[in-house]
Amino acid sequence: QVHLVESGGGLVQPGGSLRLSCAASGSIISIDVMEWYRQAPGKQREFVARITRGGSIGYADSGKGRFTISRDNAKNTVYLQMNSLKPEDTAVYYCRGRSSNYRNDYWGQGTQVTVSS
Repeated sequence: QVHLVESGGGLVQPGGSLRLSCAASGSIISIDVMEWYRQAPGKQREFVARITRGGSIGYADSGKGRFTISRDNAKNTVYLQMNSLKPEDTAVYYCRGRSSNYRNDYWGQGTQVTVSS
């Protein structure tokens, strides 16, 4: 079992920045991929960014050039640095840890990000 805890959300003005954290604990050896997703009110949950055990990184088009995913293996933590935030980035952001074959698939409880003046 893997436990994921997100933090770092909050209220920020347009153009501002936030750094989200996702701390993992438990059987993290079973995790090959760490991802960030988000879900805005009335919308489906959508992919934001990915980092694999091997270090491969990918982003949704919505975050390219503005969002950066990184990790600290010593702290078992994945980060999402979000810059130049827009009102349309407002959502609950979720951390996901999974194996490559999706056999193991864990989600955090989410952290709210609100971009508003």
